[in-house]
Amino acid sequence: MSIKIEHLRKRFGTFTAVDDVTLDIREGELLALLGPSGSGKTTLLRVIAGLEQPDGGRVLFDGEDATSLSVQARRAGFVFQHYALFRHLTVEENIAFGLRVRRGKQRVADAAIRARVAELLSLVQLDGLSGRYPAQLSGGQRQRVALARALAIEPRVLLLDEPFGALDAQVRRDLRRWLRQLHDRTGLTTIFVTHDQEEALELADRVAILNRGRIEQLGSPAEAYDAPASPFVYSFVGAVNRLTAHWEAGALHTAGLRLQAQDARGEGEADVFVRPEDLRLVGDAPGWVATIVDAQRNGPRLRLRARLQGGDEVEIELPADHEGSVHPGRVVRLAPKRFGWFPRGGATAPC
Repeated sequence: MSIKIEHLRKRFGTFTAVDDVTLDIREGELLALLGPSGSGKTTLLRVIAGLEQPDGGRVLFDGEDATSLSVQARRAGFVFQHYALFRHLTVEENIAFGLRVRRGKQRVADAAIRARVAELLSLVQLDGLSGRYPAQLSGGQRQRVALARALAIEPRVLLLDEPFGALDAQVRRDLRRWLRQLHDRTGLTTIFVTHDQEEALELADRVAILNRGRIEQLGSPAEAYDAPASPFVYSFVGAVNRLTAHWEAGALHTAGLRLQAQDARGEGEADVFVRPEDLRLVGDAPGWVATIVDAQRNGPRLRLRARLQGGDEVEIELPADHEGSVHPGRVVRLAPKRFGWFPRGGATAPC
């Protein structure tokens, strides 16, 4: 199912949670709503689910206006961060709950419910655990039960609100891979909310990055990381060094280094953004003169902090085989392999 959001607005008192958001969600895609706390991502998800009513705008399911439909009529499967499982019900009973409460013409026969639960237990890789209670499961297993329960009603769309936020790092990584495989098998249109950049970039087909109730950028994970559309996106998605700069003779000048930008039409003051992995040691070639302040090994990478002659500090990420050659106190020269720049208050130009 495709979803179209048109000029959606939602306020809570004087606080604007969603501010004129328009968004097309493609059928069968896995879309991440990424942003910091208070950016509007959960409110947007709850409006799509029907758990909140917008103050303006529309939500369309497959071209039909669903703004006034009830939660049940929208047939959205919803998964929360803290599972929301019934503690007094077994795994099987939790998964079957949404089917057993149906009445009238929508009532489902017991045999069909049992068959559906067995199918879902296999899908979420929990065969043999149908008789356990939530307290007898790990956090990752509980979240799989919650996903199976959301899938039991055969939803038109799957909505996930920080689904892995309560889990430890290794379980989160394992469940991310599993969720991607599950999505590819079911083909369900899936929207998930997260503030975890790594999670969004690893899982999603596309990422909508929200800030103060508005979408700052919508695109593939690679586009969000490699070609940020605003200073906020550059700073929020991945680590980055931000340096002040100014235009002179058709080039950017920052911390004493002349940078040749692809778009040489800039003028006035600017900000330069350089990812730590895009800084390289250049020997005696032109570069920033910097003193290594700190060096930390992190698996296959070496993370450095260096102070430029002007006083600015930058982070550098190098392969671990540099560990013996760079150490605190050493003076090096640095230059960016690529960078982005933003005129103060203007648009970006990645280089």
